[in-house]
Amino acid sequence: MTPDTPCRISKDDFRQAMSLFPGAVTLITTGTGAGRRGMTATAVCSLTDSPPSLLVCVNRASATCDEIARNGRFSVQLLSETDRDLALLFAGSGGFTGADKFQSADWSECRARQPRLNGALASLSCAVADTNTVGSHTVFIGQISEVCLSPEREALIYARSAFRALAPAA
Repeated sequence: MTPDTPCRISKDDFRQAMSLFPGAVTLITTGTGAGRRGMTATAVCSLTDSPPSLLVCVNRASATCDEIARNGRFSVQLLSETDRDLALLFAGSGGFTGADKFQSADWSECRARQPRLNGALASLSCAVADTNTVGSHTVFIGQISEVCLSPEREALIYARSAFRALAPAA
């Protein structure tokens, strides 16, 4: 294979390889009242500290993507090891959809009126600064306007197709 020859892999090979990359488990949330939407995601990463920005990748077929595009704002909740059930709920387990997903935890709103999970390790409120469509997903670049931290617990991560907790630092 030469550098100009594209490497072709199956969707299963791609998913298996990506399952080996540990990712922080987050909830991407948006909207207010009955318009609240949210989903579980690991496709979240820091982008720059000047201005403080991050990116999230959201499936274009989701109601969460539609609501972020409509209102231009979202928030990211970094989950702890005690939030496995919440991560499953926002991933679709239990059949809850839309604003009903928010009934099982303690939520408030940040100054920008986006959902904030009280007790999340970190809750970051963002305004959409840019978007890009890549395949089935929209990449939202969010400029962070507010951060709330509760770092007493360890982060929940997803690796090898399972939720895992980080070991406390020695």
